[in-house]
Amino acid sequence: MKKLIPVFLIFVASFGCQTNSDNGSNLPDFPEGVQAISFLGDTLRTNITPLPEELAVRIDSLSEAANKSGLITEHLIWEARKTAYTGDYRKSVEEFSDAIAHFPDDARLYRHRGHRYLTLRELDLAISDFEKAAQLFEGEDDITEPDGLPNAENKPLSSLQTNTWYHLGLAQYLKGNYAEANEAYRQGVSITTNDDMLAAFLYWNYMALRKSGDDISAGTLLDAVQEEMDIIENESYHHLLLVFQGTFKADDLLDGNESELDNATIGYGLGFWHSINGRESRATQIWRQVYDSGNWAPFGFIASEAELARN
Repeated sequence: MKKLIPVFLIFVASFGCQTNSDNGSNLPDFPEGVQAISFLGDTLRTNITPLPEELAVRIDSLSEAANKSGLITEHLIWEARKTAYTGDYRKSVEEFSDAIAHFPDDARLYRHRGHRYLTLRELDLAISDFEKAAQLFEGEDDITEPDGLPNAENKPLSSLQTNTWYHLGLAQYLKGNYAEANEAYRQGVSITTNDDMLAAFLYWNYMALRKSGDDISAGTLLDAVQEEMDIIENESYHHLLLVFQGTFKADDLLDGNESELDNATIGYGLGFWHSINGRESRATQIWRQVYDSGNWAPFGFIASEAELARN
């Protein structure tokens, strides 16, 4: 069992950390209000906004309960996640870094910080964190990760290990390291226990295989995709896989009711589908539309951005 450090001591130790080099986040210094620089060289900003009341109440309750129970690391994770949900990803990374300074052997901290490094386009730092998390949890039982806001069935679907492999694969994919991405996705597929995460892994795995020129393996992978799957959250990934499979029409994906996240997800996937079918100009047009939307945090946006940067 890890030795617990009172929260007030952590906050005292962290107080006064004014620069990134002081708190170990390794983020580059930017002007006030700038979160990141896109792969195309554009300045990315967010309006830091309070959370919706329902989400804020839930996270505060979970954070307080963890703190009262002496689960200090869990408490700190909720606090840093809450910061990220407001749009202040840089501050969230700093908070995770402060926690890592006190609990350097907790894989959860690296997995979560790596996620926000991804958001901030710091791919090498993200990969390093995910690999560290995988090293720390090797040989251990998996841990379910609670959702900030529960899904329709109030059923958490992801875990420490599936989230680590998923995000590691994405970071490698964005860098163009498709062999490494495929290995991360294979690891994820081997341990996932539900169709939502399976669809997520198969989606990115298929694209990484096609990117690496292994069309035969990509086609074989689609055999695992069924029209009827128990999907709660990742409906967009499932539908895109059916488009790749040829059992779903691409035009049916856009009905005008998608959220911004879904639009970015669907936009990147449709652009990819046009690209692998030789319609590069149409693919670029769709990825540009995603990029011009300005909602720069979703993974579909980041992947579209990376494609535009490579062209």
